[in-house]
Amino acid sequence: MTDPDDIGALLGADGPFARELPNFAPRPAQQVMAKAVQHAIAECETLIAEAGTGTGKTYAYLVPAMLSGERVIVSTGTKALQDQLFFRDLPKVRSVLGARLKTALLKGRANYLCLYRLDQTVREGASFDRNHASQLAAIRAWSARTRRGDRMELAEVPEDSPLWLRVTSTPENCLGVECPFYDDCHVVAARREAQEADLVVVNHHLLFADLALKQEGFGEILPGAQAFILDEAHQIPELAGQFFSQSLSARQLTELAQDALAECSGITGAIGLVLEPVEALQEAVRKLRLMLEPLPTRGPFHELLKRDGVRASLHEVAELLATLTDVLASQAERSRGFMNVHERAASLTERLDRIIEEHSEQDVRWYELFPRGFALHATPLDLAAPLRAMRERTHAAWIHTSATLSVAGHFDHFARQLGLDDPQTMSLESPFDYAQQALCYLPEGLPDPAARDYTERVIDAVMPVLHASNGRAFLLFTSHRALRRAAELLADRVPWPLFVQGSAPRHQLLEEFRASGHGVLLGAASFWEGVDVAGEALSVVVIDKLPFAAPDDPVLQARLEALEQAGINPFMGWQVPSAVIALKQGAGRLIRDVHDRGVLVLCDPRLTTKGYGKLFLASLPPMPRTRDLGQVQAFFEHVSQMPSSCEM
Repeated sequence: MTDPDDIGALLGADGPFARELPNFAPRPAQQVMAKAVQHAIAECETLIAEAGTGTGKTYAYLVPAMLSGERVIVSTGTKALQDQLFFRDLPKVRSVLGARLKTALLKGRANYLCLYRLDQTVREGASFDRNHASQLAAIRAWSARTRRGDRMELAEVPEDSPLWLRVTSTPENCLGVECPFYDDCHVVAARREAQEADLVVVNHHLLFADLALKQEGFGEILPGAQAFILDEAHQIPELAGQFFSQSLSARQLTELAQDALAECSGITGAIGLVLEPVEALQEAVRKLRLMLEPLPTRGPFHELLKRDGVRASLHEVAELLATLTDVLASQAERSRGFMNVHERAASLTERLDRIIEEHSEQDVRWYELFPRGFALHATPLDLAAPLRAMRERTHAAWIHTSATLSVAGHFDHFARQLGLDDPQTMSLESPFDYAQQALCYLPEGLPDPAARDYTERVIDAVMPVLHASNGRAFLLFTSHRALRRAAELLADRVPWPLFVQGSAPRHQLLEEFRASGHGVLLGAASFWEGVDVAGEALSVVVIDKLPFAAPDDPVLQARLEALEQAGINPFMGWQVPSAVIALKQGAGRLIRDVHDRGVLVLCDPRLTTKGYGKLFLASLPPMPRTRDLGQVQAFFEHVSQMPSSCEM
């Protein structure tokens, strides 16, 4: 009989998981991690657990979380992973453990059907084309049968369909308790379930949105918990920057103006007061965007202010927004809708004033330009302080896990970014036999990555590998420009199906790539992580350059300057560690299970010509390396005869 208090034994060869789950393989690393998570929850400690691919980290944190008797929030990197965790992994673990605890799935409100806005859209009878009319009909039919209202249930309406914007709500346009559909609201139901649950599965966007709102005193979506478990935790530093920023966009101002006009319907005399300030604000926003036209698509705020007339134009927008806010205040008591738009206007006024006027040394002020709009931001220079304060307020255990958190075995970079003081750390190696399953190929003769013909030379170096593998490859690029150039070069050179990021939705490209059997897929940023193609369909991963962050990022520039002033080498102290973690993510696409075989092609010559190249190579799984194309060809010739020395 297995001791229920012995987490390691539960996950061991004689435990209930091995007995009851087909294909479950006991893994010592999984058992070690489970014990560490159990201890961290019990002692309210901070833990960083790097768990290599195939370790089984999901069960390693779910088992102790479900046995802890405490309230636990599990946060994942993506909504897809969130669904996988809730609908596939959680039920299995709960069944094996016989655990009687309430679990809940909670997403941001944009994921839930809003019955009021659906009703409005249908009543408006807008002139939709045939495709959108068909999608609206599908949404209406689904609305009658769905219990959760989670749009992921309705696969026949694409995730990027503009109709979703019409039939979901935002914090700004939600009517709250005064909504006629409040009793049947899917967002309210999901939050109520979460408040009553022992274990809640969220995603990082929702977690940080909620914690950032809590900080400002707006109340909390997620109830207090004894433990927060963050999976795919390598994403946290970048996401935290978004949620601790003050931001304002042209789109927010335009939508406010449109919604203010819409509220005038049926309110006597309102249009006469609202129309003029709304039109003036819309014109000022349009004029400001035209003034910004010659600027780069993103940059520091001071570059924006150098342009003639921009400072005055910004102040004009601020004054007109303040005027509209005052007008809306005079109408706020006349309807719930007017009260809502007044509150939004007041919030945006305050935000714009802070971004324009405040010159805090703690913030980096910057801008972004879009084809028809712009966004202004103030981002904290150092995220460690607000993240540390956020964790301290929870009085909970914080467990951070991912396959990619360390740099050459050290966690200093990740811990410094998050303000983690003296955390418990552990690094668990993958059970895969990389010495037998993989080969790392470093092509010779490639020029400096800054060379004008670098992408052409990369493709020349990669073609013999693709012929040896018969396609079956991911080519990952650090820029969309290089990706587009590679797509042009390969269009007439490869006999295999070619899949290019941007030509179809990401999930569709991946499905078609898997089905093709011999495809070649070209991807940039979003394909470097969270993509799982096990088996022979993917046997080569090519990475064109070391993934250093874009040097024109104004927030990065300011952080590097601050590090330099503090006496830290910004390149070795920040840029290299961040790039190492990104490279590990890309390389991690190659070997996904015990039967996979494949070649990792790292094209960047700096891996062997620069001293810091050793750090990158030391951070990768322990696979043999070669510069000899013949060894790559031999690998694929003999791959079917290669024995697997790694049993799961």
